[in-house]
Amino acid sequence: MQPRIARISFALCAAALLAPAVAGAQAADDWKFTASLYGYLPSISGKTAFPGSGGAGSVTIDAQTIIESLKFTFMGSIEARKGPWGGLTDVLYVDMGDARSGSRDLSIGNAGLPAGASASVDLDVKGWVWTFGGTYRAVSRPAYSLDVLGGARMLDLKQSMNWTLSGNVGPVPVVDRAGSRATDLQNWDLVLGVKGRAGFGAGKPWFVPYYLDIGTGESSFTWQAMTGLGYSFGWGDIVGAWRYIGYDMKSGKAVERLDFNGPGLAAVFRW
Repeated sequence: MQPRIARISFALCAAALLAPAVAGAQAADDWKFTASLYGYLPSISGKTAFPGSGGAGSVTIDAQTIIESLKFTFMGSIEARKGPWGGLTDVLYVDMGDARSGSRDLSIGNAGLPAGASASVDLDVKGWVWTFGGTYRAVSRPAYSLDVLGGARMLDLKQSMNWTLSGNVGPVPVVDRAGSRATDLQNWDLVLGVKGRAGFGAGKPWFVPYYLDIGTGESSFTWQAMTGLGYSFGWGDIVGAWRYIGYDMKSGKAVERLDFNGPGLAAVFRW
């Protein structure tokens, strides 16, 4: 296990072990459910090495330098709990793409573009991120809750790119001066984390939600974090939050790193 994974894992476990064991005294309540629907506006960053084929070299590009447009996104979650035990599932779908002319943020083979060359690039990224697992309520107080969670996260990513070089492209082989590439990735990791909320204000209608998990498996390291500000109504909550999902991949994978990062607004329904 990498040192930073070990350190964060220890901190998460310590938080759970030091929390008061009030959950064990809870009665076996009826099932309680929450469902959240988000409007999410993430930006993307990451480095992908599209493999070569037919004698052509590999092409490496950083999505952040090309993509500034979000075509479509969906994010939602469902959680069920009975007494201290529960489970959750959370789904994020993103469709992002953009075109850029005059770009030099492209590497062919192991080298960047020649000094007098540039590229017209069209990059498209579609992906699912699915997190699911079980939860245990370690702390339950009127103004504060903390759940420990364990589960898995799946990343299903499809990327495609078209490019055409222009300018002084003399040193670049003819086969690499224009082309298209595509790559698919499905990645599974085990995750461990904590989640909860802290209320404040008269009657505690305002609250700060929080979520943090870390994991590893087919990726070298993945982590997800969310926090924001919410307000409770009789039917549920409205939450404004910032969410980050990051991946560091193991060597040899087409995707070297990937991050989704941005604000969201959620309606949370309880029954």
